[in-house]
Amino acid sequence: MPTPDPSSPAPAGAEPRIPCHVAVIMDGNGRWAERRRRPRAVGHRAGARAVNTCIDFCLERGIGALTLFAFSSENWGRPEDEVGALMKLFLNALDREVEELHRRGVRVRFIGQRDRFGPALVQRMAAAETTTRDNTRLNLTIAASYGGQWDIAQAARSLARDVAAGRLDPDAIDEAMLGSRVCLADLPPPDLFIRTGGEQRISNFLLWQLAYTELWFTDALWPELDAATLQRALDDFASRERRYGLTGAQVAGRPQETSE
Repeated sequence: MPTPDPSSPAPAGAEPRIPCHVAVIMDGNGRWAERRRRPRAVGHRAGARAVNTCIDFCLERGIGALTLFAFSSENWGRPEDEVGALMKLFLNALDREVEELHRRGVRVRFIGQRDRFGPALVQRMAAAETTTRDNTRLNLTIAASYGGQWDIAQAARSLARDVAAGRLDPDAIDEAMLGSRVCLADLPPPDLFIRTGGEQRISNFLLWQLAYTELWFTDALWPELDAATLQRALDDFASRERRYGLTGAQVAGRPQETSE
């Protein structure tokens, strides 16, 4: 019996394809608050509830990895009071949520320039990673003080140090080797990228890892996220033919048509 091709849409009547790894830009917290004439920090607190909705959805659907863009390297340029409110929110969330995530089998980790955060937050991040490191039900990655260009640059620096030390021939460096040094190298690349808030760009998020990811955008602001919105993203993903540079005929295993 032939094995179904995971890159093709599911046949009629079959179980729909589920992405192994979902990456999300959580956009719209500030606008959600402004529309209600509330401080932007209120929007960030409302957005924290949407994070739980997203985690619940992934656990229920059997999605193995979820990567959330929480705070970009460019976000440090935002107003000082907003950055301070976000840092406080991070601290409170780590104190409040980690034990419950651990109980549910979620592994938590962080990617980004951790040394830009204060000592108390760095300590809690490390503690969360240690507590949950053996969990396997869901790999939850929080990208904080992260940028895709930084990620590629730090991978290049890692290879350059090996070359300088004589451990690596520069001619041996290829895409696979560079890919092994970027963040999330131990996970499959994201299958599905979701961005809320109506913007249609990837904003320096996982630039290397999103090379063949399916992109899905919604006008819903992040605090408005619900299971129905996430299900629409999964339904759209399941309907797509993922060709990875090949033709549709090649993906389907059909003879390639040729022109005379």
